[in-house]
Amino acid sequence: MLLYVHGLNSSPASFKARLLREKLESLGRGEEFSCPRLPNRPGLAIGLLEHEVARFSRQPLALVGSSLGGFYATWLAEKHGLPAVLVNPAVRPHEQLKDFLGTQKNLHTGQEWQLDAAYLADLARFHVPAITRPERYLLLATTGDEVLDYREAVGKYRGARQVVVEGGDHGFSNFADYLDLVLEFGEG
Repeated sequence: MLLYVHGLNSSPASFKARLLREKLESLGRGEEFSCPRLPNRPGLAIGLLEHEVARFSRQPLALVGSSLGGFYATWLAEKHGLPAVLVNPAVRPHEQLKDFLGTQKNLHTGQEWQLDAAYLADLARFHVPAITRPERYLLLATTGDEVLDYREAVGKYRGARQVVVEGGDHGFSNFADYLDLVLEFGEG
């Protein structure tokens, strides 16, 4: 089972979520994919993700998290001992988002919401300062990420399997080239 965790201002309709769902469907494994639409508030998002982890607790489960979803996936992987594929993950979003306080708009739904100090404080509760078992992680990062510095992720996930792609972008537009690797890692 793969639990895809989308990023900030994203949704289950994101490019990477759709590609992963379609790949599993093409293999006759569409029922092995879950990507809930996350609430904007971190505590509520983690609560929904915890519900999904519990729902699939009787079968092998792996996480795939993109951007802020990678931050959430790291917290879940550490808490539940799950493998996680992280795609251009946010490492310190509770600090990095300080410059973006104010009205936000979801790229897929158009919903507006407020990113405020309370949001950042809530987010900080889920910060994992250091991972405990690097072998549990696969990092996919692009050096051309215009939103996050890939070197922070490379440092935080030192010892994990890492694929650092020269160039690229935050959305990891060549994600389709890595679907087989993602599935292989998720299956252990």
